[in-house]
Amino acid sequence: MAHRNINMATVRTVPHMTRMSRRMTRRRTLTGLGVAGAALALAGCAQDAPQDTWQPKGDNAQMIHDLQWPVFLIAGIVGVIVIAVIAYVIVRYRDTGQPMPEQTHGKPALEITLTILPALILVGVGIPTVTTIFELAETDDTECIINVTGQQWWWEYDYPAQDGCGGISAPIVTSGQLVMPADTNVLLRLTSRDVIHSFWIPALNGKKDTVPGRVHLLRMHANEPGIYAGQCTEFCGLSHANMKMEAVALSAEDFETWKANQLEAYTPPEAGSLAALGEQAYIANCAYCHQVNGLSTTAPDGTVTPVLANPDQFVVSGAAPNLTHLMTRNTFAGATWDLLTPECRERVWNAPPEEFGALYLQGVTPECLNQVDLREWIRNAPAKKPMYALPSQAANSGGLVRGMPALGLNETQIDQIIAYLLERN
Repeated sequence: MAHRNINMATVRTVPHMTRMSRRMTRRRTLTGLGVAGAALALAGCAQDAPQDTWQPKGDNAQMIHDLQWPVFLIAGIVGVIVIAVIAYVIVRYRDTGQPMPEQTHGKPALEITLTILPALILVGVGIPTVTTIFELAETDDTECIINVTGQQWWWEYDYPAQDGCGGISAPIVTSGQLVMPADTNVLLRLTSRDVIHSFWIPALNGKKDTVPGRVHLLRMHANEPGIYAGQCTEFCGLSHANMKMEAVALSAEDFETWKANQLEAYTPPEAGSLAALGEQAYIANCAYCHQVNGLSTTAPDGTVTPVLANPDQFVVSGAAPNLTHLMTRNTFAGATWDLLTPECRERVWNAPPEEFGALYLQGVTPECLNQVDLREWIRNAPAKKPMYALPSQAANSGGLVRGMPALGLNETQIDQIIAYLLERN
């Protein structure tokens, strides 16, 4: 009978090393998960986050903040307990080849406790949640009305003539930036021209859908002057991610100045200037869709004819941004790009509340103009902001386009139009 030499030390060592290897693997896995969780948590604590829901800047956002803190705290505690229990059960009762344990019908006392306790937690969360929802829906205390219309892919702001907002004698129509008085309850009347969008400026209030054929109300309030960033949060087509918005809060005095600037009568550029050539280039290429209030043409016989935009004849949405006093805004193309250079934008955004109004009301000066993005937009808008999945979709059966088309302008015409727009400050 053949005999084999067996190293008993090796036999004893191999299972021991296997157990050590398993423990080390589990330790590394838990360490990796811990590091990943910590990194994820720290990533959510960025200080420079203009759309941070944890930094309320108005009464309505503060109500949401006061509600979400205890809710997140309760959910966090429950989550930690559940994860700890699951981890304990997985480790303590893992399968090691042991026989099947005796089956029972449970413990009635524990089951009743685990039914009542979650119900009490839900009641504790539900009552303040419902109360807050009703408080946020209150609009009787608003002092200023602004109509907001969403469309692919920009926001229009229409200030009707009213006694509110300190009194507005004639309608004001703008886009990109919602300008409102600070420390004032403002009523937004939200709707849409095409598909469902969602209006959200987290520092000032929660989300509200804009639905075609319906008007939804949203109360806005900013504690102090400044710019507050937002984003459309309902998928609305190819450039949904490029549909942004900004709310600009001004002191009462600065808001009066802003209104006066918006209602200022049109002044034609000086004859023979680059801006005057730009006015003609604008009329020939842009005025079909974009309105500039007060713009007119004069016939040889002296007849003055207002230049009125007719976007309903050219674009699917039937509307295009009003470019009257465009350079009083900081953004263009649905607030996707800045009209200001990064340095000038940083100066305005980071201005203290007492200095913000004066800087914002300066508008876009020639030295602060973001020439690069604006020229790219005028040169070929569809290449900068996607509007169609396929080039063949650039026109529908009725000959209407979606968004701004490429106008085929040369660099000289672009120079002229930019010079003209700069005079609209």
